Amino acid sequence: MTTARPALDPELRELLADMPPMSQLSSDGLAQLRRLPSTPVEPLLAHRQVDRREVTVPAKDGVPIPLSVFSPANTDPSTGAPCVYWMHGGGMVMGDRFSQIDIPLEWLDEFGAVVVSVDYRLAPEATGTALVDDCYQGLLWVADHAAELGIDPARIVVAGASAGGGLAAGVTLLARDLGPPAIAAQMLICPMLDHRNASTSSRQYAGGPGVWTREMNEFGWRAVLGDLTDDEVPAYVSPALADDLSGLPTTYIDTGSAEVFRDEDTDYATRIWAAGGQAELHVWAGGFHGFDALYPQARISATARRTRTEWLTRLLLPDSAT
Repeated sequence: MTTARPALDPELRELLADMPPMSQLSSDGLAQLRRLPSTPVEPLLAHRQVDRREVTVPAKDGVPIPLSVFSPANTDPSTGAPCVYWMHGGGMVMGDRFSQIDIPLEWLDEFGAVVVSVDYRLAPEATGTALVDDCYQGLLWVADHAAELGIDPARIVVAGASAGGGLAAGVTLLARDLGPPAIAAQMLICPMLDHRNASTSSRQYAGGPGVWTREMNEFGWRAVLGDLTDDEVPAYVSPALADDLSGLPTTYIDTGSAEVFRDEDTDYATRIWAAGGQAELHVWAGGFHGFDALYPQARISATARRTRTEWLTRLLLPDSAT
């Protein structure tokens, strides 16, 4: 039986018509996707006054994890800038620290944020908690080197898109449970939060082509979790499993009405409210998964990106927000 779906935004529907559709993801398909050229960061930096630094930090098992640090040039490091700690998307199986980096670089432009992006290891080569642990170790390094990087440690935001949004949620749970560093906010963009893949929206986007389908989501989660049973999956890996969402920093979640993650994302916001926390939720009508990253020129994409930036500005620079 065909499940009815929310209609796509008309402009996005036209843009998406030129994109080759996919419905499945396999090991062979993943290998092909990984051979595609990675996102070039240099064109994004060419028109910006940015200082770039490349470092590595040790993972829990000693493997070096690359971090890229982008700072506004010609600024006084003693003033203490806000920091956005970024986790890229890619279903936990592809992408690198430059994937979707144009999103946080807008925040460097708008309010002088230092952007740090982490190259966590990917599944299936890395499994279980390895990915979220890599991200957490990077966050610890950022906090430990805040003065050196010109970062105000009280204004560190953890952010990510898709798989990176799920990892950002997991890192925030780890920071809450293990102590410092304190996180000022978490920005979860269409986050991948629930390995169970059983929501109404996941069923709506099954059995056909799409940007990210239920079947592709199952592939990504199997790659991360391997043979773990449901009761063995840590909440830091699949944050929707967390029994307690109290004590989290203020949270921004956005998603599209026409995507797999819609219901798990709205449920996460609802549970934060139920625990007495603060969350701002936006469900963009007609938005498919990752619409604003794929087609930033669309009107709905520009609105979504501007809305996130305005929220962060109010949070991080309350005296200058309008």
